[in-house]
Amino acid sequence: MPEPNDRPEVWLGIDLGTQSVRVLAVDAAGRTRGSGAEQLRSHRDGPRHEQDPEQWWSAVRTACRRALDGVPGAAVRGVSVCATSGTILLTDRAGRPLTPGLMYDDSRAVEEAPRAAEAGAALWKRLGHRPQPSWALPKLLWLLRHHSPLPPGARLLHQADYVVERLTGGPVATDSSHALKTGYDTERESWPTAVFEDLRIPGALLPDVVRPGTVLGAVCPEATEATGVPEGTLVVAGMTDGCAAQISAGALEPGAWNSVLGTTLVLKGVTEQRLRDPLGVVYSHRAPDGNWLPGGASSTGAGVLSLAFPGRNLATLDVRAQPFEPSGLVTYPLAGKGERFPFLAPEAKGFTLGDRHGAAEADYHASLLQGVAFVERLCFDYLGLLGAPLDGPVTFTGGGARSPYWCQLRADVLGRPVGLPDNAEAALGMAVLARAGTTTPLGAVARDMVRLRAVVEPRPEHTRRLLESHLRLVDALEERGWLPAAVARHSRRRAHL
Repeated sequence: MPEPNDRPEVWLGIDLGTQSVRVLAVDAAGRTRGSGAEQLRSHRDGPRHEQDPEQWWSAVRTACRRALDGVPGAAVRGVSVCATSGTILLTDRAGRPLTPGLMYDDSRAVEEAPRAAEAGAALWKRLGHRPQPSWALPKLLWLLRHHSPLPPGARLLHQADYVVERLTGGPVATDSSHALKTGYDTERESWPTAVFEDLRIPGALLPDVVRPGTVLGAVCPEATEATGVPEGTLVVAGMTDGCAAQISAGALEPGAWNSVLGTTLVLKGVTEQRLRDPLGVVYSHRAPDGNWLPGGASSTGAGVLSLAFPGRNLATLDVRAQPFEPSGLVTYPLAGKGERFPFLAPEAKGFTLGDRHGAAEADYHASLLQGVAFVERLCFDYLGLLGAPLDGPVTFTGGGARSPYWCQLRADVLGRPVGLPDNAEAALGMAVLARAGTTTPLGAVARDMVRLRAVVEPRPEHTRRLLESHLRLVDALEERGWLPAAVARHSRRRAHL
């Protein structure tokens, strides 16, 4: 804790999550000086997932005050906000909500997604991604269909925009990261007006767009009274929560990658040129410095463990799995149906090569851990085939990174050292971006504020043994017609280097 007469300079990061709002006050050395959180409530019903936008602001007020209670007399230099990707609402001219907030995974726009895909077919082909029902653009079409006519001056806001406008006291530009799933052309840095005209989306609805890290304004007196954030504090354009987590991992230089292992597996990295992906499974945000942040989300991940071993102590299972390297089984650990990355196969299902029911429980658990690691390596194989640089540092974050054994196993399968960040919270990423927007370049700021708690070195003898099973999985995925032959060949070449 700071001394009573200490007046540390801090930057605030605000993370609008699904279940809560999290705020961190972070100093220039990356130390957390104060933190606060407040719960959020959702309304879910099948594909419907909504939240009350006023609840976002109420939670931000509470969480900010709690964070600043930890740093009495702090000099707050900047604040930045991240939110869930694809969460939007419509407001009136003054910013009052006309609709609920349609959350990132609200998937009611099943009729609108094909319309958006068809109208912008050339654009999506050039950008390498395609609107899904949960993306913001189809959801905007859904809102227009169900909430017309709109009053004069109605506007589209992303979740982060709504909070930022409450902080500044008036309309602001959105950032290109949150705007990506609304159809923003990140390559030409403009809204695709011709596509929107075909879709009958009024241009007046759309906000101006700036790059993340741009100063949008300053905290107004009303927001100071509500949150405790000092009046005049600079408000900096943020990014989506996934990009915020990438910043907090320090994966910001070309060739750097962050692998987030939670319920699913997500890889995000940095390239100087946008990757051209013929499968459309990799999409790229734009970094503040103009570099590209390609990423992809697999349907495999740690979620398969809780399904296979509900209620069990996974740490105990990890210990028992260690002698099985490699496992006598080879498992493609897909919990549901359909794969999104590193290949697109809506019909894909999980499978196990070998006698699953005759194997020991620890052997099967080992095959799940190894299977996720094999898919992770295959993701890197595919990114390399697309021309992505893979020579930079790799970090692990997400719930899976809390397992020391799994981190070691994944490093062994990748055959490269892996860093484990000390704090990978999205709110930290936004504090780093807030400082970068008010002082120095993002990469330099991150070197000051992001710390590693450990580096895991691969064990070459383990790598050699495990890659034999990895290649068995590659063969099986290709034989089923899910993994393209060119990707399989490239994976085999990399394994034999």
